[in-house]
Amino acid sequence: MGNFTTVTGFLLMGFSNIWELQILHAMLFLLIYLMALTGNLLIFTLISLDGHLHSPMYFFLKNLSFLDLCFISVTVPKSIVNSLSCSCSISYLGCVLQVFLVILFAGSEISLLTVMSYDQYVAICQPLYYETIMIKESCVRMAVASWFSGSVVGAMYSASTFSLPFCGPKEIHQFFCDVPSLLRISCSENHIAVHVNIAIGFGFVVFCCISVILSYGHIFSTVLKIPTIEGRSKAFSTCLPHLIVFIVFIITGTMAYLKPPLDSDSGLDLLLSVFYTVVPPTLNPVIYSLRNKDMKTSMKKFIAWKTNK
Repeated sequence: MGNFTTVTGFLLMGFSNIWELQILHAMLFLLIYLMALTGNLLIFTLISLDGHLHSPMYFFLKNLSFLDLCFISVTVPKSIVNSLSCSCSISYLGCVLQVFLVILFAGSEISLLTVMSYDQYVAICQPLYYETIMIKESCVRMAVASWFSGSVVGAMYSASTFSLPFCGPKEIHQFFCDVPSLLRISCSENHIAVHVNIAIGFGFVVFCCISVILSYGHIFSTVLKIPTIEGRSKAFSTCLPHLIVFIVFIITGTMAYLKPPLDSDSGLDLLLSVFYTVVPPTLNPVIYSLRNKDMKTSMKKFIAWKTNK
């Protein structure tokens, strides 16, 4: 340990070293960030103001929007600033905070999407008991449990990762600090603590996947028994966007953390990271919320209110 140099910061290696491409990347990320910011803030505001949307489903949607807003804000603004300023640096503390927050929000999102699948299961398969099961106190507890589980996983990952010594090259070949990239530049080859946490995280993901599969197994079985095509279409239009969001998020995140480490830099690392940190927060408002009939009605009322104000 005595030969290790104290690392005070890292260098985030972005998508390109060419100035024109850096500007293009910054503009593209800025556009994506503004879309995510606008969509998620709009949903959060509509659900908060419209009393007709104060139901368990929209309560979880409100949490998801706030979560997505926080999630994308951890990585994208820093990447934009680095590209425009030609500075790739991030402080040691900033890197620790990024790892903690990324894992926290990713873990919380997986938990919340799992809870939302249970909410849909109760709504479709046990509609007579919905108001009894999904009471306000139960919804709040499930939301708090989602955030808490993400916080615990985030603390475990960041503590085990930054307990490792770092020396030599400080370049992180990623547009934000993530665990796989940090392990590649660590001086120590003993990553047992991190691997244990990855195994725990994987077990957590498997548990969530099993829960979602069970919920949707019952949901699809119930929906297919609906006699009318219109009824089945309405039920599927509610369930499928949520299922697509969950599958994309789980597959890309799992691949990013469980794929074999490569000695050389891979564009696949960047692509997978974009898919699980940038794409879901941007598309969730579009494919999961803004297509909802009640949300559209609420939006029209909100626009009319702002116009007549």
